[in-house]
Amino acid sequence: MRNFNPTNSVNPSKKIRKFKAHVSAFGTTQLHLRNPYVIAWWSAAFPGFGHLLLSKYLRGYALFIWEILINNMSHLNQAMVFSFTGNIAMAKGVLDHRWTIMYIPVYLFAIWDSYRTTVDINRMFLLAERENAEFNSYVMAGLEINYLDKRRPLNAVIWSLFLPGLGQLYIHRVVTAIFTMMFMVAFVYYSNFLLAVHYLFMGDISQATEVLDIQWLLFMPSHYGFAVYDSYVNTVENNKLFESEQRKYLIENYQLNRVKIPVGEFK
Repeated sequence: MRNFNPTNSVNPSKKIRKFKAHVSAFGTTQLHLRNPYVIAWWSAAFPGFGHLLLSKYLRGYALFIWEILINNMSHLNQAMVFSFTGNIAMAKGVLDHRWTIMYIPVYLFAIWDSYRTTVDINRMFLLAERENAEFNSYVMAGLEINYLDKRRPLNAVIWSLFLPGLGQLYIHRVVTAIFTMMFMVAFVYYSNFLLAVHYLFMGDISQATEVLDIQWLLFMPSHYGFAVYDSYVNTVENNKLFESEQRKYLIENYQLNRVKIPVGEFK
């Protein structure tokens, strides 16, 4: 294991300005290029998801909890289901306008801020990539051990399909994994999803439909999609980071004496 030294390897007197990644006991946080429109789309699908993809956890969790609270108080999901089925009058009747109007500005802020932040982080990544500074690639703490290595993106997707959060545990995104699993349990419980599945297996389709709580059920598709996408993308990017760190280490320690071959000999 290399000792991490916060100085530039080329010029030891120069302090490192921007790190490309940080490995901690709770996960690996890194900068990499992202599509601002994709991040903004995830914020539109569920406020907070775009920021979580950017590793802006505090802002993402705040927006996520705000979405659940205000959405439930305004009955927005129920109104969406009624509007999708053509029951516009019922959609208007179920909405609580006191909460709906409060929902709009925060929803727009989540989309705008995730887009703006993505553009800024992309610039930071280009600067950090150019500096190519050293960062810690291994950490051993009292609670966890974390290190860079290569893992299979398909495995992360499969585990996320079993239960959102397991894919994040597979790649050691511990905080996001716990957060994702906790809310998935809440969504499944309050939507009566497993009870509806039970009635469905018994052949009682009408009862299965009746017990479902649409307000909570509509949170689940976005939650599943985010868990799969986040685990896949971060597995791919962690693999790239591992290769980049190994390449830098090998060049600095095993490629000091380069052999020069005259080009003319091959003509």
